Amino acid sequence: MNTGAIHLKDVGVRLGDTDVLQEISLDLNARTVAVIGENGSGKSTFARLLGGLVPRTSGELGILGIDPNRRAAELRRRIAVVFSNPDAQIIMPTVAEDVAFSLRADRLKAAELEARVAAAMERFGLAELAERASHDLSGGQKQLLALCGAFVRNPELVIADEPTAYLDARNARRVADHLFEDAGHRLVLVTHDLALAARCEQAVLFAGGRLVGVGEPGAVIERYEAVLAC
Repeated sequence: MNTGAIHLKDVGVRLGDTDVLQEISLDLNARTVAVIGENGSGKSTFARLLGGLVPRTSGELGILGIDPNRRAAELRRRIAVVFSNPDAQIIMPTVAEDVAFSLRADRLKAAELEARVAAAMERFGLAELAERASHDLSGGQKQLLALCGAFVRNPELVIADEPTAYLDARNARRVADHLFEDAGHRLVLVTHDLALAARCEQAVLFAGGRLVGVGEPGAVIERYEAVLAC
C-alpha cells in the first residue's frame, strides 16, 4: 500500500488526562502543507508529533518512512523543527558558533565546517553578524538565525510552528520566503496567517483535537473562515 511522506492512521495523542489528538488518519505528499485551526485545536501537538517531540499513544505513524517511536535518532537527522520563539533554539554565544553547533553530529573537518557555516550565514543575510552575540540580535535576526541553524543541516522536512508569530511584516516576509524556497525540503507550516497558509500546496484543518479538513488551501481556508464567522 502506498502512503505519503507523512502517514498517520488512527493516531491519537494523550497528554496527562487529555486526548489532545484523536483518530487522525492522513497521508500527505505535497511539498508544502499548511496546518490551520483555532488555539487549542491540536495543530501544535500535531507539529510536535511529526517532529518526534511527543509520542503517539495509539495508531500508526510514518514520517519519511520512519516510525519515530522506533528510529527517533534517524528522524532527528533528517528533519528540522522551527518554533515561534527563537530564544528557545539559540544555544551558543555568537551567531557563527550557533550555526556550527547544528552540525556537531556530522563530525566535519574544520575547513568543511567553516565553509558550510559561512554559506548558510550568507544565504540568510547573517554573514556580517557572524561574531555578534546571539542574544543581542533583534527578534527578526534571531528567527533568521534559528532558520539558518535548521537549514545548514539540509533537512528533508522542515516543521515550522508559528515561525512568524512575533515578527513585523518585513521580517515575517523574509522568514516566509526562506521557508518556501525550494531547497529540496518539504515544509509543514503551522500558522494563523491565512495568507501564508494560502501559499502552500495543501492545507489541513484541526478542531477539537480532530482532523476536520484536508485539501486545496483555498477550500480549506474558506471552510475555516466560515467556522470563524459563526
